[in-house]
Amino acid sequence: MRAMVLEKPRQPLALRDVPKPKPATGQLLVRVATCAVCRTDLHIVDGELVDPKLPLIPGHQIVGSIEEIGEGVQGFSSGDRVGIPWLGWTDGECGYCRSSRENLCDHARFTGYNIDGGYAEVAVADARFCFRLPDEYDDVAAAPLLCAGMLGYRSYRKTGDARRLGIYGFGNAAHLISQVALYQGRELFAFTRPGDSIGQNSARQLGAAWAGGSDEMPPEKLDAAIIFAPVGALVPAALRTLAKGGIVVCGGIHMSDIPSFPYADLWGERSICSVANLTRRDGKEFLELASRARVRTETEIFPLRDANSALERFRSGELKGTAVLVTSPDF
Repeated sequence: MRAMVLEKPRQPLALRDVPKPKPATGQLLVRVATCAVCRTDLHIVDGELVDPKLPLIPGHQIVGSIEEIGEGVQGFSSGDRVGIPWLGWTDGECGYCRSSRENLCDHARFTGYNIDGGYAEVAVADARFCFRLPDEYDDVAAAPLLCAGMLGYRSYRKTGDARRLGIYGFGNAAHLISQVALYQGRELFAFTRPGDSIGQNSARQLGAAWAGGSDEMPPEKLDAAIIFAPVGALVPAALRTLAKGGIVVCGGIHMSDIPSFPYADLWGERSICSVANLTRRDGKEFLELASRARVRTETEIFPLRDANSALERFRSGELKGTAVLVTSPDF
C-alpha cells in the first residue's frame, strides 16, 4: 500500500510502498478515504513532540470503511464507515482509566505517533476507539471533527457554564467549537494575531460579539478563555481578560514556555488548566452535538502524495481551512 512515512524528524515525509497491515485481535482494518492534517502532526514532524515511533505513518483524523475485522470485535460490520482519532489505546486498568480519565492513562498509545496513522491507503485501529460518524458529513467534511473537533470540545467542556467565552487562535478547532458555543447561547470573543483583519472578520461573520488582536482587551471581562494557539505568552494575556473565578484552558498538546506574570493576575480564584488528549465520551458527545448544531467544517483537499505541501502550507499559515488528504489514486 502507499503511505507517506516519517523516517526522521525535521525531514520531509517520503512516499513509500509499505506492507499492508493485518488486524490483530480486537482491531479493525480500515480502508482510508480521508485523513485531516492536524497541528500535532506538525509538532511530530518538526521534532517538537519527542520519541515518536519511527518509521512512522502520521495522521490521526482518519475516515474510512472497514475492510476486515479482527477476532473478538463486536458491533461492527464490513463496509461500515468509521472515524479513527488521536487516542488509539489505553490499558483500561490504571487509576486514570478506572476513574473515567482514560485520556491521562500513563500507558496510552496515540494514532499517528505511537501507532501508524492515516497518511496511508489502509490503517489498523483498536475497535474500541473507533467512532461511527454522522451521515450528514461526507468523508472530507467529517475528518476535521476527529481532532480539531473532539479535542476542541474537551477544552470547551473545561470552561464549564461560562457565558462570556474568549478564544485565542482562530484556526480549525476554534472555528468548530465557536459554532457549538454559539449554538448553546454563549457570547463569543475572538482573539487573533494582531492586525489579522481577515481572521477577525471571519469570527464576526460566524457570530462573535467581539473580535480583536491578542494584544487587545475585550470590552468586558470574560468567564473563560481557551487558547488554541501554541504560544505560551498568551496565557498571562488571557488571564488579564478574566473576571474573578475565571479559567484559562490551554487546548494544545504543545506550547512554548509561559512567561512569568504578577500573582495579581491570577488572584481572585482565577485558574489555568491544560487539556490532554480526549476520552471516548468526549468524542461521542461532540459528534452528537456537532450533528444537532449543524457544525460546518471548512477544508482544503490534497492528494495523499502532497502531504508535505499540506504540512508546509499549514506551517506557514497559508491554509484557508483544514487540509484533508484524499487517498484515492485518481485524485
